[in-house]
Order: sequence, then structure tokens, then C-alpha cells
Amino acid sequence: MTTFNWHDQAQGEWNQKVSFWNSRSEEMWKNGSRKTVIPFIQKHLKKGALLADVGCGDGFGTSLLAASGYKAIGLDLSEEMIQKASQLHKSENLSFAQADIMKLPLSSESVEGVMVINALEWTEHPRLALKELHRVVKTGGYACVGILGPTAQPRTNSFQRLYGEDVICNTMMPWEFEQLAKENGWEVIDGEGVYKRNVTDKLIGQLPNELKQALTFLWLFMLKKQ
Repeated sequence: MTTFNWHDQAQGEWNQKVSFWNSRSEEMWKNGSRKTVIPFIQKHLKKGALLADVGCGDGFGTSLLAASGYKAIGLDLSEEMIQKASQLHKSENLSFAQADIMKLPLSSESVEGVMVINALEWTEHPRLALKELHRVVKTGGYACVGILGPTAQPRTNSFQRLYGEDVICNTMMPWEFEQLAKENGWEVIDGEGVYKRNVTDKLIGQLPNELKQALTFLWLFMLKKQ
């Protein structure tokens, strides 16, 4: 019987999804669920800051960081994703490297911030991944973290765990991640939701944060390292 290895399984699966992801990434970042991520970061981090995009995929979001005036490093577990990113995106303020979020190839306190969109859900131990992000960010620096909300279809990747099957998607609710962050060296300083089209501003306007999060496709957190 083959022993399940989360790291190897995740790496293999994302290697196989390069073409699928690349076919969708530009639309997601320009018009879809990730279109507000860069503006959200710009509210808190000045141009010229060194940022690591952890779980960068094909690098489209990383390239947007560089185009917005940041020095950007794209990191991903999948070597195929990194190869695609390096082929597609070239800039003097942009670089890519294969890396495991559990052991990033960055010195302690070496970056002003990290962008981590829908990556922590794909780790076996989210708390340890969060602690590694804490290590590489400078004191007083920032982490922009996107956590899939309850209405996000990709959360179904973890469903088979209910049948006792091995999965590589470790879903968590936005409010669970918020507590995890607060208990592991981060201050939550801002947040905003990304919703499906039938959720209107009028519908969510007067709701408290936990109910806003309950309707989200994605919740964006801005964390500050304590």
C-alpha cells in the first residue's frame, strides 16, 4: 500500500493543471474573483516594496504586482507553473522560483509583504505555513491572504475527506483563518469580500463581518506582523 504524501501529491496535481490554470488566470485577475486583490494591496503597501507572491501559479498576479510598482517574487510548489510563469512574464522587478510554502527560500524578515491567494487551503498544516510566512515578513510588514468563502466551488475539492479519502485541499472558513492569524502573531487590520453576482451591496451593507464572510466566494485579509 502506497503511503499518501501530501507534498508530492499536491506538486503532481498542480503540475498537471498548468494549461487549465493558465487558460483562466488572466480573466480571474482582470475581471473575476481576483480583480480587487491588487487595489486592496495598494491601500496598505507603498510602491517599491518587496513582495513575495506565495502560490503564484502561472505568475499573472505576480506580474500585476510588478506592473503596479512593486518588486515581486513569485513562488510556487509546482515546477511546471514556475516554468510557465518565467516564460510568460519578464520584468526587471520580477522573478520566479520553485518553493514549498512550508520552507520558503527567503531569509527571515526579508520582505515587506506577502500575497497568498487561495494557497493556504492547499497546505497540509495551515498554521505551520502561516508561521513560515510570519518568519519571512519584516516586523510591521503585511500579509494579504485570500481565503475561499463558503460559496466558492473549489471548496468541493475537500469533500471526499468525508468518505475517508486522502485529499490535498484543507478548507477552512474565513472566520477560522481569522482566529488562526490572531493566535499566531498577526493583527487583522483590514478585510473585504468578493461575492457572486447575485449578492448585492444592499444585501450585505448592514451585516456584521461574520455574516458578510458567510456569503463570500473569497475573503481578503490584510494582516500586519506584530
